[in-house]
Amino acid sequence: MPTKQKSKKKLKSKSKKKGKAAAPQISKKELAARKRQRTKQIQEAIGALVTYGGLGAVIGVVLFFVADPKLALAGGGGVAVLALSFKYPMLGLWGFMIYMPFAGTITYWIGGGSPIFQLAKDGFYIPAIIAVGLWCKNTGKPFIIPKAMKNPLYFLLGFCLITLIFVNGARQFNPPPPRPGVVLNQSKKPDQPIAQGILGLKVMLGYVPLITGAYYKLKTKKELLFAARLTLILAIICCLLGMVQYQFLASGKCNGTRGFTGDQLFKATLEAKCLIGGALLFSPTQGVIRLPGTFVAPWQWGWFLISNAAFTFAVAFCDPSPLWRIAGLFGMAVVFVNAAISGQRIALALVPTVTIILLVLTGQVANLKRFLPIGIGLGVVLGGVIVSNPAVVQERIDSFVSRWQASPPTAFIAQQFEESGHVGIIGKGVGRATNSTRVFGRTRLIETYYPKLIYEIGQVGAIAMLVLLTSITLSGFKAYRSVKDKNLRSLGASYWVFVMIISYNTYYYPLDVDPVAVYYWYFAGVVLRIPEIDKQEQARIKAEEEMENSK
Repeated sequence: MPTKQKSKKKLKSKSKKKGKAAAPQISKKELAARKRQRTKQIQEAIGALVTYGGLGAVIGVVLFFVADPKLALAGGGGVAVLALSFKYPMLGLWGFMIYMPFAGTITYWIGGGSPIFQLAKDGFYIPAIIAVGLWCKNTGKPFIIPKAMKNPLYFLLGFCLITLIFVNGARQFNPPPPRPGVVLNQSKKPDQPIAQGILGLKVMLGYVPLITGAYYKLKTKKELLFAARLTLILAIICCLLGMVQYQFLASGKCNGTRGFTGDQLFKATLEAKCLIGGALLFSPTQGVIRLPGTFVAPWQWGWFLISNAAFTFAVAFCDPSPLWRIAGLFGMAVVFVNAAISGQRIALALVPTVTIILLVLTGQVANLKRFLPIGIGLGVVLGGVIVSNPAVVQERIDSFVSRWQASPPTAFIAQQFEESGHVGIIGKGVGRATNSTRVFGRTRLIETYYPKLIYEIGQVGAIAMLVLLTSITLSGFKAYRSVKDKNLRSLGASYWVFVMIISYNTYYYPLDVDPVAVYYWYFAGVVLRIPEIDKQEQARIKAEEEMENSK
């Protein structure tokens, strides 16, 4: 009898394996058709790459002899990227997400600070989004996702256009007389308020279509996990480069701002750039360090680290693969290390804060089997960093405490609201407090997000933006809470927490500048897509169970 029972169990296990292997039930004819279609797609992709790459190479060679090598690289590469991103929009969006963290390094170490290289990332993004929009039109798919944000978005756009016409336009055609001794803008030319407003509107809402791009790009669980893991890999690469940058500066291979005098000892500058990224500040004798990592400016690097506190956490706690969870733990560790050595006080404060919020809101703190190994591992790594660099860590903590005591964030934000509150109902003009629009005219420096919006588009416009972000946050909450798969639900919760934090953050203006200006809208789309992926997974599991039961 025992031998018969064993043989029955073996037969059952074999039948289960066969059932799982045969689950798709693809006929030989269908399999051959798929292979032919795949081969055709590969051939088309190679043909497009050769065609557009060749066209870009020809343009690059012409520009090399007519202009200079940097313009040749930008022109030739730009043509190829634009064409390929339009033809293959999903690949264009992947390229956009990969290129973005390194854009600052490429701009200043290859492009020499050329504005063309600064706009290179949009060479991936804009044609890809145009192609997605055309695809939505042809297939009848909605372009504005989620539906709940449609009316708030239209209202905000309409209000911005009113401000653009009646405030920016009035300043354009009836400019106020210049004040004596005041330089109007960097080029010493008259202000161009309409151009400033158009660019300001692009900065404010230009990346909203990334929600749609991410929603349609991630079709399966495999692609979703690929996106999460790719973000982790990019974070690890950038953070390791950031650590090498710090070592170069600390060892003297790069001077930083050593040897500078006066105020230059306390200002980040491109003259001090080291290995990667752009402007940095490294004056250890004065106790000030501001590293840019792979980005243009130090505070962008700080917000990159804050963002990746959420993204590395997502993989460390939610990935189904143990190896990738270990990689996520390593990613969390290098993010924490860079938050300590970068000199960015906001990163030092928010990276651990975001991690704690994620632990609580995603429920992982109660998942002892997964939390304890990761928590202990992270504690060991951070403990080692503190022991090996006690002076650096203590200096960062002292700097944070002294800054908080000198100017508490709550008081600073309240002051910014008070200063921005005395504007007209439609504001002072779109883009008037947006740093990147200063090329078209004078801008006012307002370092908190919602006061900046009040100054530009008035109280009603700022409320409209808040309603838009709230609609996205609530839609994301409903989306991830409807997911049944535990790993997918935890992944969605991690990304949703990041979206929620940025939606209601008013300290500085991360939604105006990379990387948060990209990550916010992209991962909002990811959260909204997860329920559709979960339905696929539930259908697949149900089909497998039915097949096993029928055996």
